[in-house]
Amino acid sequence: MKNHYYNIIKGSDLVYKSYNANPQGLHTGDCVIRAISTALDQSWQETLAGITVFSLMLSDMPESNRVWGNYLKSKGYKRHAIDTDDYTVEQFASDHPEGIYILALSGHVVAVIDGDYIDTWDSGKELPIYYWRKE
Repeated sequence: MKNHYYNIIKGSDLVYKSYNANPQGLHTGDCVIRAISTALDQSWQETLAGITVFSLMLSDMPESNRVWGNYLKSKGYKRHAIDTDDYTVEQFASDHPEGIYILALSGHVVAVIDGDYIDTWDSGKELPIYYWRKE
């Protein structure tokens, strides 16, 4: 995978990588689009357009779990539960050194790629509710 995402934090062993896929560098409540575009290695615009199609078909908003979940299903992703209440994004990333995941948190979405969590802010202490992985 050619991943165009994230800026490496030099001299750091952290699994957090700072990256904002938004072409204007905005923080506009578009975490679903940012995380999915990062995980799928596609542009923010392509991701928004794809999710918008599902939004129109389902008559629901793009940030709806149902809408972006169906978009991910169409890309071969499957949803998985997280069985513990105190498992952080940072722990999840550390426990998954290979693979591409999209984690749903309460009110936020973050990409995890090969043990790194990629986000516009350090969401490592947040608690994921479930995750998506390509099957």
